[in-house]
Amino acid sequence: MTGLEDESLDTLGLNSDQRLSVMTDDLPMPARLRQLLQIAPRDSLPMTYQQVAEALGLQPPRTIQRVAQALETLMREDAEQGRPFVAALVVSRRGEGLPAQGFFDLAVELGRFPAEPARWEETWREAFDRAVVTKD
Repeated sequence: MTGLEDESLDTLGLNSDQRLSVMTDDLPMPARLRQLLQIAPRDSLPMTYQQVAEALGLQPPRTIQRVAQALETLMREDAEQGRPFVAALVVSRRGEGLPAQGFFDLAVELGRFPAEPARWEETWREAFDRAVVTKD
């Protein structure tokens, strides 16, 4: 683990056991990401894609793309299991604190969000709240 990754995990308020659990390569990326989001303190949420990449110790290239792909996997799993979208806890640095476009596209495709973009922000806020309540 580099100093940057350790610092990123420190800012999330994770203890050393929690840090080791999300940094291990023994688990597939989506499982590590789910674990990170489940143990992240409430006051660290939402996390940005970049914060997630750093917390998981991802190295370039394509760190954000790998996070996005793992989030899509989690969304599909959550939809299949009828769980709240844990991916709603991750947002883009750009875009007014909302997830990236791909989140909304997939949420619509999975039947969890309305097709009308004008309703996405409100629906995301509800999804975020459900994900937070479920993790607590």
